[in-house]
Amino acid sequence: MFSHRLRQPRYWRLALLLCILSARVAEAQDEQEPPFEPHVFVRAEVITDPSPEHFSVCFGHTCTEIISLKLDPGSWNSIRSLFAHPAATPEAERKLIARAIARFEQIVGPLSDTTFDAPENDAPERGYGMDCIDESTNTTTYLRLLAKAGLLRWHRVEAPATRGWFMLGAPHSTAVLRERHSGLLWAVDSWFFANGEPPVLLPLEEWRNGWRPRHPANTRH
Repeated sequence: MFSHRLRQPRYWRLALLLCILSARVAEAQDEQEPPFEPHVFVRAEVITDPSPEHFSVCFGHTCTEIISLKLDPGSWNSIRSLFAHPAATPEAERKLIARAIARFEQIVGPLSDTTFDAPENDAPERGYGMDCIDESTNTTTYLRLLAKAGLLRWHRVEAPATRGWFMLGAPHSTAVLRERHSGLLWAVDSWFFANGEPPVLLPLEEWRNGWRPRHPANTRH
């Protein structure tokens, strides 16, 4: 009887350890951000499992033009460094995300000739412009790069969303994040602003109801 009682706690400890390890494996798998299915995007050529060494960028409206790019270590580190101190709250992380998306655009602009992309669908001074399909696709790619690097603690990346099929004017698309604990969906919309400006992040429901900035940004980098 005495020896039996000594063994039983060891089995419980082993079972507990296995449960903890299983949970950590499941969490790690959840963090891996599996690739989106190709049909999520308007062009099959969009890279659905991007990495800093190999990702795609759309421009020219409705992803007419697609190129694959590679970030040099310095550029990638300038983005990663924004998350050097992990955000303590979802709100704080969204502020970091907005800065990171702006930094992506500043880096990618000269590589794709989109530096002078203007707010909304205004014509750029030179080079290529981007419509909401280009912007939402690219922003989703950038968000996935952040997520795959383990930089997003409070959010997961969702497929882009579209509003306005039957109301609120012409269709308009945005990248989307899901807050992990609350499940709340957030629009990440960079289309309203010039290239290199931080996107707006707001609840997707509010965005679907036709939100737009009162005074679109006109500055360019």
